[in-house]
Amino acid sequence: MLDIKVIRENLDWAKDKLGRRGIKPEELDELVKIDADRREELNRSEQLKAERNTVSKKIAEIKRNKEDASAAVQKMRAVGQEIKELDDKVAELTEKQEYILLRLPNFPDDSDPIGPDESYNEEVRKWHEPTKLAFKPKAHWDIGTDLDILDWDRGAKVSGARFVYYKGAGALLERAVFNFFLDENTKEGYTEIIPPYLVNDESMQGTGQFPKFREDVYTIVDNDNPDKPRDLTLIPTAEVPLVNYFRDEIIHGDKLPINVTALSPAFRSEAGSAGRDTRGLIRMHEFRKVEMVKICKQEDSWDELDKLTHNAEHLLQKLDLPYHVVALSTGDASFTSAKTYDLEVWMPAQDKYREISSCSNCTDFQARRAQIRYRDEDGKLHLAHTLNGSGLAVGRTVAAILENYQNEDGTVTVPEVLVPYMNGMTKITKEETLI
Repeated sequence: MLDIKVIRENLDWAKDKLGRRGIKPEELDELVKIDADRREELNRSEQLKAERNTVSKKIAEIKRNKEDASAAVQKMRAVGQEIKELDDKVAELTEKQEYILLRLPNFPDDSDPIGPDESYNEEVRKWHEPTKLAFKPKAHWDIGTDLDILDWDRGAKVSGARFVYYKGAGALLERAVFNFFLDENTKEGYTEIIPPYLVNDESMQGTGQFPKFREDVYTIVDNDNPDKPRDLTLIPTAEVPLVNYFRDEIIHGDKLPINVTALSPAFRSEAGSAGRDTRGLIRMHEFRKVEMVKICKQEDSWDELDKLTHNAEHLLQKLDLPYHVVALSTGDASFTSAKTYDLEVWMPAQDKYREISSCSNCTDFQARRAQIRYRDEDGKLHLAHTLNGSGLAVGRTVAAILENYQNEDGTVTVPEVLVPYMNGMTKITKEETLI
């Protein structure tokens, strides 16, 4: 959430910044007007409360002197009623102000490419040239079906579209990938956490999913009252429970930066994605992802973003998968992010790069919502900065491995670093013993 004081005192600057993210200037004019009215009503209420306190002392003195205080008492009753009306108005205006603030995105960093969509993203660097195969590459969904390691039909039968069964070597490959990721992340200094997969509304608001993106998630309902959602939502990413682990807490500055990582399922309704990536592992309703989260001091967050991005790149390099890094435009970056680098892995069958990790610096945006603070060496409190990145999306990594390591005979070579995690298996072939 943005600081209303920053907007109030730098309105033209805020309009320019948020205008890059599609926010109309009149929205901020309305916000500032509500804020001015709220502060005026609050100031009047506080003045009346001060007056009431002063008069109350005089009334007590009058009564001690056994004099008539009825006129003063009557006046204070009227003042009390006015205070109540003012406080009600302040509460109403505060609610309106918060409604707007909770729906405003983070300020983009000055270095972000300016543009309304992904076509304005800028390539930062590239690792390896795209894979060139001597034969026409097959899509990962066809590879998985032909090898009988991915079962889309039964996934659709049991759960619906955008669900899949991993079988045999497919399940082993998925498990190998996320265990490799976790091992590498912990070697890099991240503390592994197994978080809850259901979180409450306050947690979803703390990381910015609520209230703006309710339609993108799966919320639990009460079986006795299906129209009434419970205060529990299936996580869209482990970022939510990892960041909210520190919600409403004050961290000693000496402990920063804090680096945590977690494997979790991710559940997404994919609202608005009809017709996009309807086949394959790219856009599923349920998938696994290894997440990395950093909590750090304000002055360190840009260095930590570089470290986070390189941590994610390290995984792709160890897997020897070609990728490039792009800086997201102001119109393509996430709601909470001030700056995002996407890692996009090469997919031979699609002849294009596809996102496999987003590494974002959310500055103090989430910390203000979640009240995550730290105490510096002088004892002063500051909002922390939060960062998050996929390290990596597991299903998309499996898809990239199947496509980049496929062989003309239909088999798939196992990346060298995964062989120990695959019980020594060096090549995935179709097994007649599969169910």
